[in-house]
Amino acid sequence: MRAAVYHNNADVRVEEMPVPAISAGEVLFRTRVSGICGSDVLEWYRVPKAPIVLGHEVAGDIVEVGEGVTNVKPGDRVVVSHHVPCNSCEMCLSGFHTACQTLHTTNFDPGGFAEYIRVPALQTDRGLLVLPDSVSYAAGTFVEPLGCVTRAQTRAGVRAGSTVLVVGSGISGLLHIRLAAALGAGRIFATDVSEYRLDWARKSGAVEVFDAIEAGDRLPDLLREANGGKLADLVILCTGAPSAIDQGLACLENGATFIVFAVPAPGHDHPMPLNELWRREVTLRTAYGAAPNDLATALDLIAAGRVQVEDLITHRLPLDRIAEGFKLVADASESVKVVVEF
Repeated sequence: MRAAVYHNNADVRVEEMPVPAISAGEVLFRTRVSGICGSDVLEWYRVPKAPIVLGHEVAGDIVEVGEGVTNVKPGDRVVVSHHVPCNSCEMCLSGFHTACQTLHTTNFDPGGFAEYIRVPALQTDRGLLVLPDSVSYAAGTFVEPLGCVTRAQTRAGVRAGSTVLVVGSGISGLLHIRLAAALGAGRIFATDVSEYRLDWARKSGAVEVFDAIEAGDRLPDLLREANGGKLADLVILCTGAPSAIDQGLACLENGATFIVFAVPAPGHDHPMPLNELWRREVTLRTAYGAAPNDLATALDLIAAGRVQVEDLITHRLPLDRIAEGFKLVADASESVKVVVEF
């Protein structure tokens, strides 16, 4: 089979490797479409693990099942979760499934940018979702990223009629805008440094957008002017840029929630105005990844048409052109979602 082996953002090689063999409790998955995630081009995160076959936003077909597998069969169209929790540790039983140690150590073999994937028994048991006929493979690749967004907004407690500010309008920011609208948020605002992405934020449901560079320290004043004198009830951080963190914190209304969805690179700590946040009873929350229930909710939202996703795909590339796809995502200028079709 063919697979794309990642060395760095400028060096992704399509190579031949054996089709993985499956054992009892496992399935063999044929990749049809795989999305390139923004995390795939974080070199501080990926290069230390290279060479590696990346890819975790996958949709395709079950082609073979191991002994004892009863929840899927050959021919089923499915999405596969690369990380799954144990469902029995203290973290899982407390609802913090994505803080589970098992979730952080699971994966499939070799990765989503391969023609075939061996899905281990744990993922086969709780990480497979069958796609309805109405959901295309391409739309299925959004189950994982929308699942992460769903978990974040569930933890943030998006309220009907609330004002939401999305800081950073890449693909995750756009999904946050669309989900917040589906959940009944009142007014949604967005920032970015790219006019291209700001245009997409407008098309995705933001009532007003702000160029983060032009706004600078004036962003809170601009938000008040646009929102009847109020700041944001919820700020969703979708970029780890230090200036974006400061802007987001400055736009919090009293009693608001600040959810950290994206972070700076390790070692780049950011000072927090804790005295000010304490005095105004601001809630700080984090959200990492997605648990199986988040993925199921995301698939339901896509299947019901409540969150439109497929129009966000700006580039569909064959595996032979995956290096071009990585360049597009790393440049983050003239693309929204790049998928690889097999």
